[in-house]
Amino acid sequence: MRIIYFGTPDFAVESLDAIMQSRHEVVAVVSVPDRQAGRGQKVVFSPVKQYALDHNLPLMQPEKLRDPQFLEQLASYKADMFVVVAFRMLPEAVWNMPTHGTFNLHASLLPRYRGAAPINHAIINGDSLTGVTTFLLNHQIDEGQILLQAETPIRPDDNVGTLHDRLAAMGRELVVKTLDGIEDGTLTPRPQEGIPTAAPKIFKDDCFINFNQPARKVVDFIRGLSPYPAALLTLVNLQGEKVLFKIFEAVPVSDPSGTPKALICDEKKVLKIGVNDGFIQILSLQMSGKRKNSIEDFLRGNKLTNWKLYT
Repeated sequence: MRIIYFGTPDFAVESLDAIMQSRHEVVAVVSVPDRQAGRGQKVVFSPVKQYALDHNLPLMQPEKLRDPQFLEQLASYKADMFVVVAFRMLPEAVWNMPTHGTFNLHASLLPRYRGAAPINHAIINGDSLTGVTTFLLNHQIDEGQILLQAETPIRPDDNVGTLHDRLAAMGRELVVKTLDGIEDGTLTPRPQEGIPTAAPKIFKDDCFINFNQPARKVVDFIRGLSPYPAALLTLVNLQGEKVLFKIFEAVPVSDPSGTPKALICDEKKVLKIGVNDGFIQILSLQMSGKRKNSIEDFLRGNKLTNWKLYT
């Protein structure tokens, strides 16, 4: 089939590469417009755009998806199907254009975790199972009929980075399998079943750790935001200044003597913070303006004695 591919981040590059190696033909790629980023405000290409350039694929970067010129250009490729992975919400004028419609790859087992951050929320909520889903687009976000799904366990040591990579690899296989099944006429779309849950976009204010919880819950929250955007906490130093930290790794410590929000830093290069059933022990972190460190390396050069958790 003739495919137009819509995508933006690294997660979407995997599936685009898989289609390129399949029996199907990618006739064009759609990605977001270039943006300026960083202190130097340099122009940054999306990973999908970079892949398209590296493989000489026709590329479109519309500001507005309803732009008549963009729609005319899309139609000119006479695609059999559009494939969407980690892009934007498409208007009906786009998703209803190709002969076989448009399907999306989503990083959860729909209807669980509809929304922008399914990987984060699955780990934060302590789930033990997740997966990837291909589904047909309709007027509602992530509510279309399911084509195929694949499952994977969430391991106790998984964070967003490791699970992201595993789901991206699973997704590339599922996307090609979905295309083959649609072309062969062996796939029957089915309605989503079960109780839907939401996975809304995560903002900075959502990343601050709540220590009035069990240790396991706090650790899952940290895993569910690591390495990006990262769980946050604020400490107050001896001068009364507030210092922001990103926390990347922690383990639960069962100890009935734990007092929520108590900060313990000892000579053995151990940093613990009290929760309502013990402590969490910080393993890696990053102080604002500094680089990421293991706790041992950080405490060699920084003393947190008598610092306090800001509440």
